[in-house]
Amino acid sequence: MINYDNKTFRSIENTENGEVSGETTFHYRQKGNIVTATYSGGGIIEGHLIALISENGDLSMRYHHVNAQNVLMTGVCRSIPEILSNGKIRLHELWQWTSGDESTGRSIVEEI
Repeated sequence: MINYDNKTFRSIENTENGEVSGETTFHYRQKGNIVTATYSGGGIIEGHLIALISENGDLSMRYHHVNAQNVLMTGVCRSIPEILSNGKIRLHELWQWTSGDESTGRSIVEEI
């Protein structure tokens, strides 16, 4: 199992309907198969996520944040980990808003 505890991630790619940007920083914590994170920066004032690590290593998560327009946004995400040649973690994410227009998107975040 990948250890996410005390890892910091930054977005390197996102679809147009996403709110996370390269200025958004995620601080991950892990206890067993439960991962939590806080995130902020760019268009995000404050955000939180919680995830379960599946047997195949994917993360199934729920997230919520308040954006720069002071709107509470919520969503679900499936993150597929990749270990890079330098040992850092890259997460390929498929997500969907559960608020607003409920659209879907793809993003990539990478350990810094």
